[in-house]
Amino acid sequence: MNSVIIKNGTIVNEGKSRKGDVLIVDDKIAATGHIEADSIPRDTLSIDAEGCFVIPGIIDVHVHLREPGLTHKADIFTETKAAVAGGVTSFMDMPNTIPHTTTLNAINEKFSLARDKSLINYSFYLGAINSNLNEILNADPETICGIKIFLGASTGDMILTDEKIIREIFSRTNLLVACHCEDESIIRGNINAFREKYGENLSPEFHPMIRSRDACFNATSFIIKIAAEYDVRLHILHISTADEIKLFTGEVPPEAKKLTSETCIHYLWFDDSDYKRLGNHIKWNPAIKTRFDRDALIKAVNHDLIDIISTDHAPHTEEEKKETYFKAPSGGPMLQHSLVAMMELYHRGMISAEKIVEKMCHNPAKIYRIKNRGFIREGYKADICILNPDSPWTVKKDNILYKCKWSPFEGINFRSRVEYTIVNGVIVYNNGIINDSHRGEKLLFNIK
Repeated sequence: MNSVIIKNGTIVNEGKSRKGDVLIVDDKIAATGHIEADSIPRDTLSIDAEGCFVIPGIIDVHVHLREPGLTHKADIFTETKAAVAGGVTSFMDMPNTIPHTTTLNAINEKFSLARDKSLINYSFYLGAINSNLNEILNADPETICGIKIFLGASTGDMILTDEKIIREIFSRTNLLVACHCEDESIIRGNINAFREKYGENLSPEFHPMIRSRDACFNATSFIIKIAAEYDVRLHILHISTADEIKLFTGEVPPEAKKLTSETCIHYLWFDDSDYKRLGNHIKWNPAIKTRFDRDALIKAVNHDLIDIISTDHAPHTEEEKKETYFKAPSGGPMLQHSLVAMMELYHRGMISAEKIVEKMCHNPAKIYRIKNRGFIREGYKADICILNPDSPWTVKKDNILYKCKWSPFEGINFRSRVEYTIVNGVIVYNNGIINDSHRGEKLLFNIK
């Protein structure tokens, strides 16, 4: 029997913060609250969490771990090492790898890679293209987290804009459909106009004008309108504009919604004034937009118009990011720093610790219907992060764990620090020491 007792921490869970203990036996949470000594198994490892927050492990529903095919940028092993240093215990990976994850054979290959290499729990999206409806209809809803549709091209060339095929998918799938919403025709028109005016050496400051707010709103409106005709669960990924917020409601519990939404750490942290300093290092698709948009997104998170906060962790090498604007790929690494970045907003009085846990732990479990994870509850899997809210540190090259070895947060002083990350009852991260022999489990989903 493996057992751990977490003592004296502040448990942040299900909208409340309270002082208490958490007992883990094997891979599950055995008890919470005030736990008497005579109910603790002999030889239980004790962790004193005095002054720390004890929260469920972060579930990141939107990552690009680059394996297979793009492992010069990242791979499942390196990025899940970075993840445990950031309190992340589960991920859902996108299909724009090489080859694209558009067949069941390809997704099974990813599951095999994760089984052998991932320190944390995992699932994968099946990408939708013009020709793979049969693959989608045969996807296992107990193990595959969802279907991914790219309405706008991003890294790779996956894109699906044929309304007839989209309708066919919506009418027949019983999986959640996650959508990257940018209008490709608007983007192409903007690219041509800016190229004609400025040539190839365009400043990254023009990125939010090319991947414009109209491109986002038009595509998001388009897909929501179609989905409303079908009994489909539609999740809109990486909301970046204030305009899109009005398309969502906060009046329904997330588990009951057919339409849900997500924003990402970079949209809550950066704005378009940061392009001058960081350039292509904050080039994401959709683009980071204005301070007005950033503030509106934070407000929408607090008012439950946005349901999930994810990372869109999408590493590229520094050499790739140093290319000219049109050649530099979009995306950047975020897994290691997502929780501490959100905690910085907590320290600034912009969001509560309870709301952070709701958006990064509880709601991913609710919306994706993950079995027995995302909460500190008796009988649930013991995926737990112990976070010290008052332990300052600075992001530097020598403490970045991503394979690409850079971060847009370099030089930032964070006031919070992850001390422990526990995955399925095993301490995988302990104050800078990583148990890289541990392997996570396949996420399982409830079929309703």
